[in-house]
Amino acid sequence: MARASLYSTFGSKDGLIRGYLEHRMEIVTERLRAAADAHADPREALLSVFGVQAATFARPGFQGCAFNRAAAEAAPGSAAYEVPRAYRRWLRDFLAGLAATAGAPDPGQLASQMQLLYDGAMLAANLDGNAGVTAAARAAAETLLDAALTRASREALAWARSGRMSFVTRPGNETGLYERA
Repeated sequence: MARASLYSTFGSKDGLIRGYLEHRMEIVTERLRAAADAHADPREALLSVFGVQAATFARPGFQGCAFNRAAAEAAPGSAAYEVPRAYRRWLRDFLAGLAATAGAPDPGQLASQMQLLYDGAMLAANLDGNAGVTAAARAAAETLLDAALTRASREALAWARSGRMSFVTRPGNETGLYERA
């Protein structure tokens, strides 16, 4: 298709870039949601983002993140500036939701940490040609998640011991739950 035809279809070069990036965002967000939804265990749902990355990095012709490439020299207000930022906000919110479901006491902080690992894996896969980097990123994510959940358990136990909450078990819930005393 000729460049003029593309621009007339999308209205402008910026419109073409916006259409491409929004389409990429739909693909990526659907893959991440599907991977998380495939796991009943909230921990595995959160960690599943690294499996999505591993599959992406293994694809022939992988050339890095379309959002990073587009934003590299983008002018503020352009599609190449706005859509990558919208994607990053979506990813952080998605990770925070998964972190909250997994029981993290500060889902926003854990989401930011997971996003740093996600971003680092993307850059390493692209710039270093290291498609296997997701194993290291996932291992680091597991450590962060375990630390967050251990902290949450310690805080819950301290709260229960304070007398404001009590740990009780109910039929069908042998792990127990906290209730107001």
